[in-house]
This record gives sequence, C-alpha cells and structure tokens, in this order.
Amino acid sequence: MPDLEALLTGALGRSPGDAERMAVAVSGGPDSVALLLLAAAAFPGRVTAITVDHGLRAGAAAEAAMVAAQCARHGLPHVTLAWTGGSAGPGVQAAARAARYALMAEWCAANGVALLLTAHHADDQAETLLMRMARGSGSAGLAGIRACRPLLPGVTLVRPLLTVRRAALAAIAVESGWVIADDPTNRDPHYARTRARQLLAAAAWLDAGQMAAAAAHLADAEAALAWAADRAWAGRARVDGGIVALDAAGLPDELVRRLALRAIAVLAPDAAPRGPDVARLVARMQTGGSGTLAGVRGAGGMPWRFQQARPITRAPRKSD
Repeated sequence: MPDLEALLTGALGRSPGDAERMAVAVSGGPDSVALLLLAAAAFPGRVTAITVDHGLRAGAAAEAAMVAAQCARHGLPHVTLAWTGGSAGPGVQAAARAARYALMAEWCAANGVALLLTAHHADDQAETLLMRMARGSGSAGLAGIRACRPLLPGVTLVRPLLTVRRAALAAIAVESGWVIADDPTNRDPHYARTRARQLLAAAAWLDAGQMAAAAAHLADAEAALAWAADRAWAGRARVDGGIVALDAAGLPDELVRRLALRAIAVLAPDAAPRGPDVARLVARMQTGGSGTLAGVRGAGGMPWRFQQARPITRAPRKSD
C-alpha cells in the first residue's frame, strides 16, 4: 500500500501542514478512486472529493452522480462542478483539461483548500514522455508531468503518485468495493495518449516505471538548467526602459536560448514563441544579425539588444 503522506511530502518538498485541507480530483476511474481512499485514510477529516462534469459524453453527469453517492455512503465530502463551455472537436481534450483545472482551482481558493491532488501515476508519466519525445520536445517537455506547481495564490496542484504504477492503484480501487466508472475515451485510438498507452502495452521492453524514473531525472536536470539560467540572467542581462541588453558571449547554447526567451518575455509577457522560431532568431544574432519574433526585435553585437519592434507603416496608395 503506498504511503501517501510520504509521497505527498516528496512531491511538495515539505510536509503537509497539520490542518492543511486538500481536495482530490475524482473522475470515478480506478486511479482517482484509489487516490481518494489513500488520502481519506492518511488525512481523515481534511479531504474533499471534486468531480467535474465536462458534459462531453452522455454518461458524464451519471458518473459524477455515482461518485457523489459513493462518497456520501462513506462519509466523504464531495462537490460536483460543471463545465458548460465544451463541444466536441479538435483540441477538445486540452480545452476540457484547462477548464477542469480552472474550476477546481477556483473552488479550492474560495473554500480555503490549499492542496489539489490528482492521480497521475507512473504509467501516465511514461505515456507523456513517449508523446513528447515524438514531438521533439526539449528538456522542459521531457521532464514530463510535474509533481507540484502553483495554480492560484494559496492553491497548489500536487501529483503524489508519479512513482506508483497503474496496476497498484487499480488493485486498491477493486479491493475497496467501489463501483468504478469506465471512460471509453481512454480506449479511443483517435487520441495520442491512447496510442502511446497501446504502444507501451505491446512493447514489454518499454518499462513504464523506468521511463517515469527517466522523466524524474530529466526534471532534476531541467531544475539545474533553470537555476543556471537565473544566475546567468542576474549577471549578464540589463533592463533599461524598453530595452534588454544581454551579454551572451561564451555561454552554452541552451543557456543562450533560455536567456533570449526571457528577454522576449520581459518585453512581450503574453507571447509564447515556438522553439524552432527562437532557435532561428538566436542563430541570426550569433552571427551579428537581427530578427523579429513575437513583436520583439533582437539585434546581435556586443551586447545583444532586444526591444519592441516598430510597427511597419506603409505609404497610402495613390488612387488612379
């Protein structure tokens, strides 16, 4: 049986407070049911189950009601939140995921709940690593699912089960006697995650536990790179009004890329430039050239200079 208190402490980097309240995202599937049971046993009286009815499947409302009924039978507080903005189509899974987190985070903030726990596990981590490798992700993407991140002020998302296998959680759920919901989208090959899951199941040499461990090592490496980038920025960047001056001489390429991204973020906080576009801009600047990305113009030289690009004005056309 996983020691949830130890796992939560490891994911948070600290022990949960003696009175710290937490919510568990519960879809009704075996993973989330197992997490709810582990949390309720480890932190009695401090756990609320949250189910989001996304309205994208005919059975979603019934599954939320089933979770609510079972929680009531076991004396566990439960809340159902509804998302009404969804419709089937491209990108629906990403939109639904963002909506779920937003709804749950807002509920936690409004109700003084500091920790939101989700049941992502080692097999999820392995699937994520495989999908991101297929997309050519860098170190940040290959670090996989993060164990902990802030959602809103005072609300932290925690995934304490990233080292626990899916089969172990399924066994806990089955032994509990809870009725388990079945989401057919988990078997729909239209989705990349389903295809990654099927590939892992078919290739015995791809061990999900070892892949999850690799993602954890990559997360450590990513943290070290972020630490180095912070110190390089402090010593090599200067922000003066609308200009960022950056001394990139002699730095490894990855640090140069990160500092260029940070310079762009200073001047265009809402921008999300793509990796290949950043690489092209950096390559130009390394040879003394210049380019524009996300409305920011970067010019090479000593030092590099970033500033808002001037809008292009065109002379009015003469009428015939």
